[in-house]
Amino acid sequence: MSDEAARKIEGYIQKMPSLPTTVSKVLEVCNNPRTSPADLNHVISLDPVLVGRVLKLINSAYYGLGQQVTSLVRAIIMLGINTVKNLALSSAVLRNLTSKKDFQALDMEGFWRHSLCVGVAAKVLAKRRGVDAKLAEEYFAAGLLHDIGKIPLNAVLPNEYVLAISVSDRERISLYLAERRIIGIDHMQAGGMIAKAWKLEGTVGDAIEHHHDYLSYTGPNKDVLYSVVLANRFASVMEIGFSGNRYPDKLDPSVWEFLGVDRGIFDEIEGVVNQEIDKAKVFLRVD
Repeated sequence: MSDEAARKIEGYIQKMPSLPTTVSKVLEVCNNPRTSPADLNHVISLDPVLVGRVLKLINSAYYGLGQQVTSLVRAIIMLGINTVKNLALSSAVLRNLTSKKDFQALDMEGFWRHSLCVGVAAKVLAKRRGVDAKLAEEYFAAGLLHDIGKIPLNAVLPNEYVLAISVSDRERISLYLAERRIIGIDHMQAGGMIAKAWKLEGTVGDAIEHHHDYLSYTGPNKDVLYSVVLANRFASVMEIGFSGNRYPDKLDPSVWEFLGVDRGIFDEIEGVVNQEIDKAKVFLRVD
């Protein structure tokens, strides 16, 4: 890792607002397996903005309910604790990482559409494989946030990042390889620094730090990680959004084997993913 690049990235991350106290408390409470909707209601009710986001989500097209839900406790019960946790996390992260000045080499709209596609596709794949619906939300959050390390690289080293994207295009290599060559640090390492600063342990942090070097991963979240890796490939092959990577690496056969799916899965889930992307845009709103 380039010492100079690392210092600049660290400086950028240190200047970023920390996760709101309420969000940190939500993550803490949700990580306790004995947490109840009432416990979560007690924390969220102290933050009117988060209350509004939870109620907006349950009443959005993403869930398509026939009647208005106005009770926070009922909304938490219907959404599930993991969904509420991921809504709080994603909205807080996006609020801190959506400045247009940070997207000098990357197109902000294309970047977040790609990220949203990976999150939705990872969740759809999980459901197709019979993963518990409550756990499937972890796949969505990991996919949505997997590429956040590109934002500080793009923000503090814009000229170098433009060059890295150019090298990736010209030599037809994956962007993370060009990042290493030009900058001396890739977006997984930069994202790992954000994950450490914000204490994004577990599935999200592992997806951020290992989605390109997944073969060397030995942690406990391999199912989520490999799902994000496959979803990332899906987004690239189907050209949904754009994250600056026109020439992603081919997947190692072990990914297909571990997840128990074949290459026809892309055609099977394409329609569902496209529909869910439009519905899931509520997760990208920071108002």
